[in-house]
Amino acid sequence: MSPYTEFYKNEVAPALMQRFKYNNVMQIPKLEKMCVNMGVGAAIQNPKLLDNAVAELSLIIGQHVTITRAKKSVAAFKVREGMAIGCRATLRHDVMYEFYNRLVNVALPRIRDFRGVSSSSFDGHGNYALGLEEQVIFPEIEYDKVSEIRGMDIVVVTSAKSDEEARELLRLMGMPFRAD
Repeated sequence: MSPYTEFYKNEVAPALMQRFKYNNVMQIPKLEKMCVNMGVGAAIQNPKLLDNAVAELSLIIGQHVTITRAKKSVAAFKVREGMAIGCRATLRHDVMYEFYNRLVNVALPRIRDFRGVSSSSFDGHGNYALGLEEQVIFPEIEYDKVSEIRGMDIVVVTSAKSDEEARELLRLMGMPFRAD
């Protein structure tokens, strides 16, 4: 068992149990998965950019990345159905906890003028979405070798029934929420 799983079981779960007065340990919310997505719209003109994005995202998350393709043709954007336009990955179990820990403790504090993440980005069902503007905040990426600054979307899916439970879960796991 990874140290992050141990941290959840020994520190976070008892605190949530006490705060929300759960009757059963199975009611305690937990992280189910994290979805990481990087859109590369410029890959329409230059497919090499997509290869760079796939390599960088694989390096950041430490897992194989899937290429996403356009579902529809959009003439205004010069996109045809089936064109490769991004990459994504779904993280679970130990890989997810490892990535979450690096995101919260290493990457987010490296953002310039960082004051915390918004606490209003929950979807009403206990899931949290976070957008990053640059991939270079991760220490795995060498700034000199980056061809283009790209952002990414990260969605944290929890088993929480409400946003309040999910917010408390993420806060206890170290997510630096802004004092709104």
